[in-house]
Amino acid sequence: MRHFVRFFLILLILQLPVRAISIIEVRKSLVRITTTAQDPNYRVPWNPGANESGTGAGFIITGNRVLTNAHVVANARFISVERENDPNHYIAKVQHVGHDCDLAVLEIKDPKFFEGPVALSFTNRIPQIESSVSVYGYPIGGDRLSVTTGVVSRIAFHVYAHSAADSHLTIQTSAAINPGNSGGPVLQDGKVIGVAFQGFSGDVAQNVGYMIPVPVVQRFLKDIEDGHYDRYMDLCISTFPLLNPAQRKALGLQNDARGVLVGKVVTSGPFDGILKTGDVILSIDGHPVQSDGYVELDGERMEMPEVVERKFKGDSVSLHILRDKEPLDVTGKFEKAWPFQLQASQYDIQPRYILFGGLLFQPISRDFLQETQINNLRVRFMYNSFISDEFFIDHPEVIVLSSVLPDPVNTYLSGFRGAIVEDINGTKIKTLADMARAFAQPTQQYVIKMMGEGRPLVLERTEVEAARERIKARYNVRNEQNLSE
Repeated sequence: MRHFVRFFLILLILQLPVRAISIIEVRKSLVRITTTAQDPNYRVPWNPGANESGTGAGFIITGNRVLTNAHVVANARFISVERENDPNHYIAKVQHVGHDCDLAVLEIKDPKFFEGPVALSFTNRIPQIESSVSVYGYPIGGDRLSVTTGVVSRIAFHVYAHSAADSHLTIQTSAAINPGNSGGPVLQDGKVIGVAFQGFSGDVAQNVGYMIPVPVVQRFLKDIEDGHYDRYMDLCISTFPLLNPAQRKALGLQNDARGVLVGKVVTSGPFDGILKTGDVILSIDGHPVQSDGYVELDGERMEMPEVVERKFKGDSVSLHILRDKEPLDVTGKFEKAWPFQLQASQYDIQPRYILFGGLLFQPISRDFLQETQINNLRVRFMYNSFISDEFFIDHPEVIVLSSVLPDPVNTYLSGFRGAIVEDINGTKIKTLADMARAFAQPTQQYVIKMMGEGRPLVLERTEVEAARERIKARYNVRNEQNLSE
């Protein structure tokens, strides 16, 4: 009888619902983050940029850490955090940051900070459409906790505004997400279902906010377990849907709504030399690929890249393909993240440059072009087609003459502004380091050939040397170059 009663009590305990976390516990775990940041100055790269202050939210997770958005702490020079009902400001620093997924982990040295609050726990699922969620944070710079509620309205791949080049899984919600909400937890049934990170500005849509879902968060936290963030992996291929019946028949496909056509296979990617243009991908890691490029994952229809989104450096991915109407299995291994970040916004780095004879040379990037507003058509073309046309093979960096600091040594050379450097004294310039080595060579003249220009740019070595200190003093130049990555 006693064994029966014990068994009955165990059954009752197992059937008890999970206790929902209280608003008091959320208050204790939520933090307000104040960041003083210094943005880089691409126009005058030897000078520091302006100091800016901003606020965001974060929350305590296991390991005495605080999780927030990367954009909350990007380019940070000083970070402080506060807990509600605690008058103290605690100094924090970035422990790990993933700018491609807009997530960061902060550490706080003062052990008193973690006395009292409990770490919020994550759900292990993606929320259902039309299910309710609550967003916690400090919107519009407020210093008191704010809670907004809404429903999940869409689950899809979306561009992450922080890098402006990376697309990952996102969850759209009708809950308002405003500046200051960034980094705050989104809760459902007492557990974190996502991290608030961007809203929608403008009159086109109202009450639209986005959160980073748990699969993206868990991948980031898993990646940093070894003390280093390796970034996201990528198939480095382009694909096209196969919906046209005649096209499917020509490729030898069955009428089963499966398969996407391989377009570009990027050199240096994990499938370079393995996949070919014209191959048809039928499945990825055993997940059938529909003809519109979607797969079923965790009970949801998701775009095929989501399978790779959960891979790490060193992992492999298997593809079942059709090549020349014959089935074939191939495997690719992710040795490294894609190294060319020219089209993504960069953070926590200083502009790279060389100043020589009053001529300022810089590699092009998204941030550089946005700030300098160089509209040279050749530069714009190489930027836009850097990956698709594989310009990175001959030009891992595209070096341009971004500015001319007027001086007698460089008279009549302003017309070259915005041109791309091709070679110096016959030496091909592929990187900024190549340029530094070329300028270090003992020679009487530096003949700089610019791409598409019929005339070279010429500097006399003796005149450049004589002008160095004059130019540095006139324009307050502290360092003539920064080559560091």
